[in-house]
Amino acid sequence: GDKTQKNLRMSVIQQGTATLRKAKKITVKTCLDNPFVFQWKTIDGEDMHFILQTLEERIKHIGLKKIESPRKKKRSLAKKQMERKCDANTNKVPKEEETESHQQKPGWTDLSIRRQLAIGINEVTKALERNELLLLLVCKSAKPAMITSHLIELSASRATPAGQVPWLSETVAPLLGLTSILALGFKKQSNKFTETIEAIIPKIPALEVPWFQYRTVESVAYADTDSSENEEPDELAEAPGDELISQKRKRTASTQPDLSNVILQPLKIKKLVPNPNKIKKPPRKKKKAFSA
Repeated sequence: GDKTQKNLRMSVIQQGTATLRKAKKITVKTCLDNPFVFQWKTIDGEDMHFILQTLEERIKHIGLKKIESPRKKKRSLAKKQMERKCDANTNKVPKEEETESHQQKPGWTDLSIRRQLAIGINEVTKALERNELLLLLVCKSAKPAMITSHLIELSASRATPAGQVPWLSETVAPLLGLTSILALGFKKQSNKFTETIEAIIPKIPALEVPWFQYRTVESVAYADTDSSENEEPDELAEAPGDELISQKRKRTASTQPDLSNVILQPLKIKKLVPNPNKIKKPPRKKKKAFSA
């Protein structure tokens, strides 16, 4: 009887003292998302092989390459002592220095040709913002896809032909002495690549951006107004002040584009949950101090 009473008391104490953990609230961030989905039109088949072949031939002909400085390996104390002994007896080290002097200096072989190209996503983005590119090529191996998706709208707004070419990085990067090239742009002042640009542009499909399909109508309207403006200055000079103001108002009203055909798209609301799988970072290992 005493044992059963003690067990009951223990169970009551354990139930009473147990603390209930409150479930943490999941932080959700809401943001407005673009209703349009942009995708590159990949260039496959014969066009892909033609583009890669023309680029390869041109780069080899020009001889543009980045030469990296050789990394010096750490030598142990025993090897250094052996080399010092060899220096006293033989002349091996001066020969190594002579071979190093014959090697090319680190850096680009020709900076003037390098300035005609925009290599990498950051450099290509800046060049597109300044409207400096004639042609843009993007590698298909870029992951995630959102790294290069912003270049579709930028190149469409600048009327720059752009396309996604598979195996671009694998073929062009080793020729230029680089590990990878996810984006390659050719600038307007590129004298060395004019023939290649003219040959590649017809092989690249047009970009599809929804809000630029009405640009042709607007450009025609602006062209008409520009021609009318060039014809009217003599008439405006003869007209009095009040008539000039009214004519200017009419002209500004006519220059506005016709937006009757534009279809508005609803913005999507996207909910972001940071770290949904609750994956914790592994703790950093502390480096042990080396004992002398």
